Amino acid sequence: MSKQSGRGRVVGLPEWDRCAVMGVVNVTPDSFSDGGRFFDTTAAVKHGLDLVAEGADLVDVGGESTRPGATRVDEAEELKRVIPVVRGLASEGVTVSVDTVRASVAERALAAGAALVNDVSGGLADPAMIQVVAATGAPFVVMHWRGFLEGGNVKGAYDDVVTEVVDELHARVEAVLAGGVAPDRIVVDPGLGFSKDAEHDLVLLAHLDRLLGLGHPLLVAASRKRFLGRVLAGPEGAPPPARERDAATAAVSALAAHAGAWAVRVHEVRATADAVRVARAVEGARAAEGAR
Repeated sequence: MSKQSGRGRVVGLPEWDRCAVMGVVNVTPDSFSDGGRFFDTTAAVKHGLDLVAEGADLVDVGGESTRPGATRVDEAEELKRVIPVVRGLASEGVTVSVDTVRASVAERALAAGAALVNDVSGGLADPAMIQVVAATGAPFVVMHWRGFLEGGNVKGAYDDVVTEVVDELHARVEAVLAGGVAPDRIVVDPGLGFSKDAEHDLVLLAHLDRLLGLGHPLLVAASRKRFLGRVLAGPEGAPPPARERDAATAAVSALAAHAGAWAVRVHEVRATADAVRVARAVEGARAAEGAR
């Protein structure tokens, strides 16, 4: 599978000639990265529009933190946080993804103008999710997931993390297909940082080709995550704060784009937008040389 064919086309979304950039808008008071900064609807919509101006191709809106130890919010609160922001961004022509594990939130967000459902549980958290996605025909991000992280880094033991993540993702994709979601509307995500330690995340990044072998476009969401803090800290140092990991995030974005990822999900867009464009230019130069 070539990098370009691996990158793939997601029916129902625009087509980009390079790795797409998904900007993050957390409408939460407790996100690990920027909790509380964009909790107000007006601020969240403005932030989403700013991300687009900086180079985001689509914007992922979430109203529930999935950081380790986060307390779940109830359905009414999640709807109150998410729907006005989705509606506001969609009304400005932004391609919006909704980051939720609740079918009801996904359904309402799609009705408000969202174009994509990004479910960190891959349809496991809410049995109605796959049915909602199939009925609406929305594209669906299926992430590798081993449960909520309320108790910390749950079920993080692997004998062979790449093989196990690929096999578990394959099983989820089969379940999503059986539920009626079209194969050309499925995106896979290895779930970096979810029930994985730094070594697991790095090994998965080293083997993105195995994830692309699932035959679906690949989303890589490494932005500001703990494993980058561990890499930057070195063996003895303290990890830098989340917002000081953006250069490292852009490095991962370049690597993921080079490997053939369909999109990267990031908090700080400008550096990653530059990184994926450079990766595309190098890819183009290689193709031009090969055509001579």
